[in-house]
Amino acid sequence: MMESLSRHVFYPLWDLKDRSQRLKEWQALEEQQWWPTDRLRMLQWERLQKLLAHAAEHSPFYRDVFSKYEIAPASIQSENDLLRIPVTTKSDIRNNLERFISDQIDRNELVSAKTGGSTGVSLQLYFDEACQERRNAAQLMADRWSGWDLGMKKAAIWGNPPVPSTMKQKIRHHLLDRTIYLDTMNLNETSMGDFVERWRAEQPGAIFGHAHSIFIFACYLRDQGITDLGPKGIVATSMMLLDHERKVIEQVFDCAVTNRYGCEEVGLIACECERHEGMHLNIPHVYVEFLDGENKPVKPGEPGKIVVTDLNNFAMPLIRYRVEDVGVYRERPCSCGRGLPILERLEGRVADFLKLPDGGQVAGISLVERTLTKVPGIEQMQLIQEAEDQIIINRVKGVDFTQETDRQLINSMREVFDERVTLKVNDILYIPQEPSGKYRFSICRVQS
Repeated sequence: MMESLSRHVFYPLWDLKDRSQRLKEWQALEEQQWWPTDRLRMLQWERLQKLLAHAAEHSPFYRDVFSKYEIAPASIQSENDLLRIPVTTKSDIRNNLERFISDQIDRNELVSAKTGGSTGVSLQLYFDEACQERRNAAQLMADRWSGWDLGMKKAAIWGNPPVPSTMKQKIRHHLLDRTIYLDTMNLNETSMGDFVERWRAEQPGAIFGHAHSIFIFACYLRDQGITDLGPKGIVATSMMLLDHERKVIEQVFDCAVTNRYGCEEVGLIACECERHEGMHLNIPHVYVEFLDGENKPVKPGEPGKIVVTDLNNFAMPLIRYRVEDVGVYRERPCSCGRGLPILERLEGRVADFLKLPDGGQVAGISLVERTLTKVPGIEQMQLIQEAEDQIIINRVKGVDFTQETDRQLINSMREVFDERVTLKVNDILYIPQEPSGKYRFSICRVQS
């Protein structure tokens, strides 16, 4: 009853009270996802040109960029033309924050947010309520691909969960958000046991959370023999979802995992649908490029640095913003029939690539994943490269750990790193968290 009331009554009434366009945008996205790709690309390009014109006139930072490179927004008529605009970096934002903000808008009226700063430095960001509503609408659409629906109670496995304080927040939490939380900053047998009891009492229909945190909870359920939770959907986000973790989660919950990718700076970038054949790019809201080391487009199937233009944020435009992740896109469509193109896979952050002695590099997250599936006896592991010739392997023992495990682990790593690189295995009880509650499995501290 409460789920139906939330979906059909409280959601519409709350948007009406707030004069929000969230549900209207969600309904538009529900229709647009089935458009042919060519039609979606036309919509995306129209929105891109509108944003470029706005930024060139009202964002002091981009006004200077367009002037310096003698670029007229109207002259951007193709993907090749767009390459004339230089890539925006995190450093650009940190050093010029005020100049990114539109001169049409009072900053006091904007919503502010801050990235977690897992690579060492956080970013301050701004956007208006209309941008926030469109982002929320895209999230609603993507979450429904997992099996969740409006009004369904959620179980969130998240760091530093929000605590409603005002009466409005408490009412919204009860009528709309309907979420119970397991705080990832305090994951232990007691907190997870308490969460199981609350789950049984409140019966949430879907799980949302950090991929690795969901995996840890799934391992706890597996080890305790708990099999009665039965969610209808699972959404893993905020960090890389490793294949072996997906398998464990799906086996424990008897439910498919939906992999979702986004960031604080631009919102939803891509998400798996019910077919799980890659992640659909959210092209009505973002323009995504995949670039090589010289900022030239890579071919389909090749890894490229992900560069995103946010088509929603007119308050603080971000044009060709490098999110510091690496991914692979493909041209083959998904069998679901949606026109949204596919992000084949993520290969980790730029900062997660480890250096090889010959000057090459390797995706650390892929190396972790390959090793975990190849070497028995390891529950979790983390690679930290302190210097070009030194890698620390933090290893958590699995139930099938033997005296041969570490020897096989080193041998597996030697297939990538030769004897010039010192490999040191540390026996640890768990992988430490970042301040945000996330986990990093590959960390390169070697300066480029």
